[in-house]
Amino acid sequence: MKKKLILFFIFFLFTKQTYAQEDIMIMKLKDGDVIIELFGEIAPEHVKRFKLLANEKKYDGVVFHRVIDGFMAQTGDVQFGNPNLESFDLRLAGTGGSEYPDLKAEFSDIPHEKGILSMARSNDPNSANSQFFICFKSAPHLDRNYSVFGKVIKGMEFVDLIKKGVGSNGEVPNPDKIISLSAQ
Repeated sequence: MKKKLILFFIFFLFTKQTYAQEDIMIMKLKDGDVIIELFGEIAPEHVKRFKLLANEKKYDGVVFHRVIDGFMAQTGDVQFGNPNLESFDLRLAGTGGSEYPDLKAEFSDIPHEKGILSMARSNDPNSANSQFFICFKSAPHLDRNYSVFGKVIKGMEFVDLIKKGVGSNGEVPNPDKIISLSAQ
């Protein structure tokens, strides 16, 4: 009986670790690596899209086009926000998305606090596609209005160093970018 219990415990630990690693992403920034935990049970379709675009290397090279000090850093415009593509246009960054259809909202009770990743969208709650933002601090006015799908668990100090934008909209001339985004 003890052997079976020990085997079960080992199996449980192994499968739990494997599952957890599937929900961990590494975002490389100029100042260091950012480790992100994804909330697959909270926002499964948003996590699925994020992983898909990361696996396709669509986020690699994409700029942080909108960064408001004390609020958030927005990126993920895979259509107009990548200087390595012909379609790059910093004036249009923030208006594009991926080739995939928009996502339906997956709002939750998880608060928008420092380190939270949430999908950007237009006025339509069901318009999230590829763009996302990382909160610099608590933003309760976003709670239950945007789909939270992850959180920075290590390296937030590198997110804090992302070049900040100017003006109330946080437009960033010569913005920092995601070097790469991949599964652990």
